[in-house]
Amino acid sequence: MVKDIMKDLLFLGRKAEAATKEDIAIAEDLLDTLRAHRDHCVGMAANMIGERKAIIAIAEGNRLTAMLNPEVVKKSPRTYKAVEGCLSIPGEREVERHDWIEVKYRDMDWHKEKRKFTGFEAEIVQHELDHLEGKLI
Repeated sequence: MVKDIMKDLLFLGRKAEAATKEDIAIAEDLLDTLRAHRDHCVGMAANMIGERKAIIAIAEGNRLTAMLNPEVVKKSPRTYKAVEGCLSIPGEREVERHDWIEVKYRDMDWHKEKRKFTGFEAEIVQHELDHLEGKLI
């Protein structure tokens, strides 16, 4: 189900709680909401739809991927500056991002996964991981 975008900075500034297998329905709502905003959005975190769970969704080309309890296990030593916007917070801000990151997470079938993200996808994942930490971008 497509959910409204959360704009409450106090809510968005709180750290997410671990997701459980029962939270897969939240991940489905997150994917539906990202799909509905796909023309101007490439990633979302569950707190952006009012759920304080460690779940993110990203667009990889035409494919949408949800990750439950994503956690960075490795990251590139090299970083760069990027300018990012967010559906929940107006405007754009400069941030520092790693060239690549390796992330472990649970997929929609609750299987353990580990993937390396590079380029723009790595930037998207890092932005959404910041949301899970309550970091306002």
